[in-house]
Amino acid sequence: MAEQWSQSDYHHPAAGWGAAKSVAKVMAKHGLVKDGTRALIKMNHVGDEKFDCPGCAWPDNPGKLAMDFCENGVKHLCQELDPGRATREFFAHHTVSSLESMTDLELENQGRLTEPMVYEASTDHYVPIRWQDAYAMIAEELQGLDSPNEAAFYTSGRLSNEASFLYQLFAREYGTNNLPDCSNMCHEGSGRALRAAIGTGKGTCDLEDWESADAIFVMGVNAAANAPRMLTALTDAHRGGAKIVHVNPLVEVAATRAIVPHEVLDMALNMSTPTSDLNLQVRPGGDMALLRGIAKCVFEAAEEDPSVIDSAFVEEFTDGYEAYKAVVDGTSWEEIVTQAGLTEAEIRAAGDIYLAADSAIIAWCLGVTQHEHGVDSIREIVNVLLLRGNIGRKGAGPSPVRGHSNVQGNRTCGIDHNPAESFYQTLEKMYGLTLSRQPGLDTVRTVKGMMDGSVKVFVGLGGNFVLAAPDTPYTMEGLRKCSLTVQVSTKLNRSHLVHGVKALILPCLGRTEKDRTGGITQGVTVEDAMSMVHISHGFMPPASPDLRSEVNIIARIAATTLPKSNTRWIWYAEDYDRIRDAMEQALPGFTDFNRRCREKHGFRIAQPAREREFITPTGKANFNTPPLPDVVPTGDTLILQTMRSHDQWNTTVYSDNDRYRGIKNLRTLVLMNAEDMADRGIIQGELVNLEATSRDGSTRNLNGYTALTYSTPRGSAAGYMPEMNVLLGHDDYSTQSDQPLMKQVRVTITAA
Repeated sequence: MAEQWSQSDYHHPAAGWGAAKSVAKVMAKHGLVKDGTRALIKMNHVGDEKFDCPGCAWPDNPGKLAMDFCENGVKHLCQELDPGRATREFFAHHTVSSLESMTDLELENQGRLTEPMVYEASTDHYVPIRWQDAYAMIAEELQGLDSPNEAAFYTSGRLSNEASFLYQLFAREYGTNNLPDCSNMCHEGSGRALRAAIGTGKGTCDLEDWESADAIFVMGVNAAANAPRMLTALTDAHRGGAKIVHVNPLVEVAATRAIVPHEVLDMALNMSTPTSDLNLQVRPGGDMALLRGIAKCVFEAAEEDPSVIDSAFVEEFTDGYEAYKAVVDGTSWEEIVTQAGLTEAEIRAAGDIYLAADSAIIAWCLGVTQHEHGVDSIREIVNVLLLRGNIGRKGAGPSPVRGHSNVQGNRTCGIDHNPAESFYQTLEKMYGLTLSRQPGLDTVRTVKGMMDGSVKVFVGLGGNFVLAAPDTPYTMEGLRKCSLTVQVSTKLNRSHLVHGVKALILPCLGRTEKDRTGGITQGVTVEDAMSMVHISHGFMPPASPDLRSEVNIIARIAATTLPKSNTRWIWYAEDYDRIRDAMEQALPGFTDFNRRCREKHGFRIAQPAREREFITPTGKANFNTPPLPDVVPTGDTLILQTMRSHDQWNTTVYSDNDRYRGIKNLRTLVLMNAEDMADRGIIQGELVNLEATSRDGSTRNLNGYTALTYSTPRGSAAGYMPEMNVLLGHDDYSTQSDQPLMKQVRVTITAA
């Protein structure tokens, strides 16, 4: 019998003893008190047998290396080290159809995959297959396609730099640029905006900048769930005198106070540190209006004191200043207030903090990117920074908060469906190839391709594609139309059950496991959200002797599929230093890669924008001048944002609890403003129905969800992904970034 759900206010600081107790419970549940503790001593440290956390992309902090991990990282670690095994006996006992009735948590809890499996349609079972036969099946299917563009090669953020480089090289030598990846769904808008504004798709800050900033603006980020180790940076910044502003429709616990567990005295005294000076509950999509208001404060202040604008920087390093000033002057306070969903006083308070800071950082995550106008919002972030010269100097700059541990490294190392011409030319010169320039398919267009039959083979390197993508039923139908689906994974998930006519599950090593590919101990590199690259070595024995590294799997698929290739795929896989030598030739900033990645804390990839060199068509940093979008809902419509619970990482749900929001034993819920509930005659705890109208005119429904009151702006609501992904249609993506509009779902909610 399911436990009764409950909701209560959470009054404790983020992290602290709540996180410590959670860590202890998770480790005990998995029977990993001994091995888990041993692993934590090695996680996010430097040296042999020290490995990078498989969780978020927040950078390692050299000053906190005694305990540089978080609650979410421990959950990741325990899932990977779990002693359970999904063996051939398990698959023999369950048909695929019967597995569909399991919850996602039950699938995950079967444990680590142990050997390659192939779907047998006559029995509806996955059965063992030899590795060489699996490679031959993939090769036969790929070689039999009418065009290489009928295949798509998906990547999640867990893939190492070395595997990413080989994977994209294989896809391109095979003949396609169809390289959809998880960035297409989360930070594609950030890359596009930053490239247009400052000539790089990355932020310019590092942890030292966070430590020295006078003001930090954190927009659309729930630090406790997205990047819990950020709490250390926020508490350190506050102690150092920085002013911190959080901008989010929900005031999350991480935006109030925190106790960092490795601060022993604070833990002993239960003494918390503030993590914010101002919380602004902007309406969903109202971030750009808030930023426009801050810019207006700057221009108004400049009328009395022209020095508040860094005129020397603006004149030498920027283009479009006068046009931007005209746009800001022409935007009324009334429009700004209406679109932001804030009072003028609240916006001016943020402006005062920005004006008082000699150096400022603006950080953001999916709460900003997953909107129709996400690119313009990030361009507005850069606009505000440029006014006061807050880029290319200490303690200042744009700082996107990336999700998965190597999602930024994937893109750096070539996972890009539409890379720069210079990258094509480099690969052609290195390998004697003639590569297609046809832009590849991103995630949204890959799903559409599967549906219309133009994509017939889907290969997924990590992740849980069917639950990560929008419009879940549509994505499922598309995968089932494929002639072959291949999933390279560590554990069982929903995407293994939603398969093509032919299907393979290929089990790979995890980040914690010792990789002896080629008879030598291998290490792989990752890039964090602040462009630091370092090597990671697993130390645990593999969960099964029949696991292979991702590098090995990619190399074997490539060698089998392209028997006439001059690329030495197997030679590469036998020693990853050889791959890194090739990456040094192919990738800007990777000079002396093999040596530098082994330095104590790795190295930071050089970024011209950090040195105020802007590689844009104008040769300068560019202001952007769009009008404010209208984000105010009309009629009975509410703007719903999908989000994670605290006990969840991306599509992996660890429990039905959400500790920091005070919710237990419930995921089928919608959080609503109390006045919006009253207007609709909905009472606390009542079951409601949600209906979303897609851009194509179709409607999508979720019925029987529990309505809970929560502090969120009028006209907005919130609920969990991946359950609510069904409300997004396949055309519900931003025309600016092609990202699914997961924070801008227009819904009506009625009593069931």
